[in-house]
Amino acid sequence: MTSLPSRRDLAAILAERGPIRKIGVVGMGYVGVPSAVLFASLPQYSKVIGFQRNSKTSGHKIDLLNQGINPFAGEEPGLSALLGEVVSKGKFSCSPDFSQCSHLDAVTIAIQTPFLSPRDLEPDLAPLFDGLKMVGRNMGKGALVSLESTVTPGTTVGIAREILEAESGMAAGEDFALVHAPERVMVGRLIRNLQEHDRIVGGIDEVSSRRGTELYSSILTKGRVIPMSATSAEVEKTAENALRDLQIAAANQLALYCEAMQVNFFDVREGIASLREEGVTRAILWPGAGVGGHCLTKDSYHLERGASGRNIHLDFPKRVNSLFQSARQINDFMPRHMWHLLSEGLARIGKVPVGVKIAILGWAFIPDSGDFRNTPSELLWSLARDSGARVKVHDPYVGGYAGVHISHDLEGVIQDADAIAIVTAHQMYRALTPESVLNLSGVPHPVLVDGRNILDPSRFIAQGFVYKGVGRGDQNHHLIEDRRIT
Repeated sequence: MTSLPSRRDLAAILAERGPIRKIGVVGMGYVGVPSAVLFASLPQYSKVIGFQRNSKTSGHKIDLLNQGINPFAGEEPGLSALLGEVVSKGKFSCSPDFSQCSHLDAVTIAIQTPFLSPRDLEPDLAPLFDGLKMVGRNMGKGALVSLESTVTPGTTVGIAREILEAESGMAAGEDFALVHAPERVMVGRLIRNLQEHDRIVGGIDEVSSRRGTELYSSILTKGRVIPMSATSAEVEKTAENALRDLQIAAANQLALYCEAMQVNFFDVREGIASLREEGVTRAILWPGAGVGGHCLTKDSYHLERGASGRNIHLDFPKRVNSLFQSARQINDFMPRHMWHLLSEGLARIGKVPVGVKIAILGWAFIPDSGDFRNTPSELLWSLARDSGARVKVHDPYVGGYAGVHISHDLEGVIQDADAIAIVTAHQMYRALTPESVLNLSGVPHPVLVDGRNILDPSRFIAQGFVYKGVGRGDQNHHLIEDRRIT
């Protein structure tokens, strides 16, 4: 560790305060809710309070959570049962009243930092700063504050610390402990990830790191705490997601190459992944219709800002694009590639987009979830609409989206469709058969664009479909079968 030694004052304050017993979790999203219920499920913690602003968009969560009702759509193993249990025992409650922070031993902050707009690539830090102000204004001496939100490196020891100190009138490292402990969860496996993934804890000093370790080690069942400095922890989280985004972009680029050379990416992938030897790794991820979600779409830009900030000298080759920015551009292109495949499929049967009905299957960015943040489906929807097509969208978990009607009626969306595009690998889409889709569509040669490689192309091609798939260069130029289903 490279963190600085802490003054004895804070160590003495924490020793007098004793073990962590009461916890606050700010932000009742996909990170805050499972974290809060996991803490509340442990016997050493007497009370956990989830803090949520009573806003128009998120205020409804307060009543739901206090009734023990999971506010998230989709499959999230273990969360609903655990939430109901801790609420019934009186160990967890949700409140918009931040004054309750005054008697808490630890407060975690998991507030999203989305873009102000997709074009400017600047994060909207106002909600996070508001949360920091409310915590600082109300916390007591000796509290641990843990910033879990993904932020630009330098934020914890910089503006976050400044806000907390200004609002509290106390000094970080002297009167209260401060750490950056980034979340490392994925929708659909939240509870398991929190328990099993190693936890990064970056303190502004050694005493803060020890207090953070005390908090997070309690919920780990397999993982371990990895201590480091606060800024190192910020770099680790942004780099972790930037590298994953880069891996996906490599798979997407290779898939585009395979399409151009009319070979099957998934055969190539199997061969690459088969090379295993000590000291040799050929990890390769999967291509697809696009990358969505809250993290991968922005965290590489956080990393870039950290490395190019004020008073930082970056030694980097001139006129060479950043690998991470190039990866973002490739992944952002994939929904547009889906539209290209769809348009090519329509052209093969003598149709143009104007007036045709297109069914988009999936609005969530991840399978079997209702999380639609930065969904790649939106760009495909916009391109289809702007081209004059009639577009219908289905998703079994997403209830609504501004300006877009999301249907839960799969058959109704496919009915009379000239083309079907699979964007999300929901389990129910894997059960689609050529017979059922062809009968619903009612056209001789429906276009099927599989953006997640979840359906067997040969089955659909044999029944007259025009098939296009990401990475399926071996099938994308097939002969159109004349067979009909009777």
